[in-house]
Amino acid sequence: MNFKTGLLSLLVVCGACGQVSQQEDLVKDSFDFAGQQLKFAFTQVDSVKAALAAADSKKKLVSPRTIEDDGSFKMVASRDWTSGFFPGELWYMYEYTKDDYWKTKAQEFTADIEDQKTNGGTHDMGFKMYCSFGNGYRLTQDAAYKDILLESAATLITRYKPAIGCIRSWDHSRDKWLCPVIIDNMMNLELLYWAFKETGDSVYYDVATNHARTTIKNHFRDDYSSYHVIDYDTINGNVLHKHTHQGYNHESAWSRGQAWGLYGYTMCYRETKLPEFLAQAENIANYIFTNPTMPEDMVAYWDFNAPGIPNEPRDASAAAVMACAMYELSMYNAEKAAQYKKWADTIVESLSKNYRASSEGDYGFVLLHSTGARNFERDVPLVYADYYFLEALLKKEKLEKEGTAIL
Repeated sequence: MNFKTGLLSLLVVCGACGQVSQQEDLVKDSFDFAGQQLKFAFTQVDSVKAALAAADSKKKLVSPRTIEDDGSFKMVASRDWTSGFFPGELWYMYEYTKDDYWKTKAQEFTADIEDQKTNGGTHDMGFKMYCSFGNGYRLTQDAAYKDILLESAATLITRYKPAIGCIRSWDHSRDKWLCPVIIDNMMNLELLYWAFKETGDSVYYDVATNHARTTIKNHFRDDYSSYHVIDYDTINGNVLHKHTHQGYNHESAWSRGQAWGLYGYTMCYRETKLPEFLAQAENIANYIFTNPTMPEDMVAYWDFNAPGIPNEPRDASAAAVMACAMYELSMYNAEKAAQYKKWADTIVESLSKNYRASSEGDYGFVLLHSTGARNFERDVPLVYADYYFLEALLKKEKLEKEGTAIL
C-alpha cells in the first residue's frame, strides 16, 4: 500500500468514524434533553392533579396531550386516544438508559390506563395499550402485562365487521357516517399480530390482514395518497363516502394520514411477509418523499395540499412517524436502503436541531410544531410527536449498531 492510498483510506475511515460519532451524539443528546423535559413534565402533571383533586375528586386525568390555544396544559383521561403515549415515552426512556427510575415512572403511568382493556367503544386499543403495556411487556416480560394486552386484543376484534373486512373506527358523528374506517386504524393492527403470535389463534391474524387489504382497496388514490375516512355500508360492504376529515379537504393528502399508512404497511409486511404490503409501503414512501411540497428538512406541512404552502404549519408528529417507518423499511429493500435511511436521518436531525421545545419549558413536551387537524391543535406540541420521535431515535441507533430497526 503506497502512502497516498494509505492516507486516503485513513481519512475515509476517520471521516466515517466521525460521522458515526456525530450520529451517536445526536441520539444521546436528544435522549438527554427528553429526560430533562419529562422530569419537568412530572412537576406539571402533579400540579394539574393536585388542582383537580381539590376541585373535582371524581375526575381523573392521566396523561399530557398538548398545550391549549389559551396556553394551558392539557391532560386527558384514560379513555382519550392519546393516553398511552406518555407512558410509552417513559418505557423508551427506560429502554435507552436502563435506569430503573424510568421503569418505575413508566409502570406508574401505565397502570393508570389499565381500565381501557375492556373499552369496546374505541378502535384505538393499539395506540393506548400497545404503546404502553406493549412496550412494558417487551422490556419486562411482566405476565400481568401480557394478560392485559391479550384482553385488549380480544376487545378490539369485537369491532370487526366481516361484511366490510375492516375494524370500525369511530362511533361518533352517526349523522355523517354509517361505518367509518380511518387510515389511523392501520396502527392498531400491530396489537392483533402480536396476539396471534402469543396465542396461535388465527382470528387475530385474519382480522388484521383483512383490514389491511380492504384499506389498500378503498383508502388509496392512484398516486398512493390516502383518504382519511372511508364510510361503509354495514350490510353489503359498499363504500358510501370518501372523506379527509382532519385534512385540508376531502381530496387532499393529510400528512399524518400518509404517515399512518406508511408505518402501518411497513409493520404489516414485517408481520406477514406478504409482498403486497411491502409494495404498498414503498409506494406510499415514494409519494411522500418525492412530493413537490415536501420541504428540504423533510418535516412535512400538515397537509401536502394545503393552499398556503410554504406559509402553512408543519407537522412534527407526521415527520416522526415517517422516520420510524423509513428506518424499518430500509431493511427490506437493499437497493433503496441508503436513500430510505437518509430520508429518516434528515427528519430526525431536523427535529433534533430545529423543533425542540424550550428547555424546562412548554410543560415538558419535547417537540414543538405539530398539527392535529385542519381546525384544532395547530402548530402545538403533541404527545404522540414526542413518542414517535423517541421511537425513531431508538430505531436509528439499533439499525446502525445491529442492522435491524425492529425494537
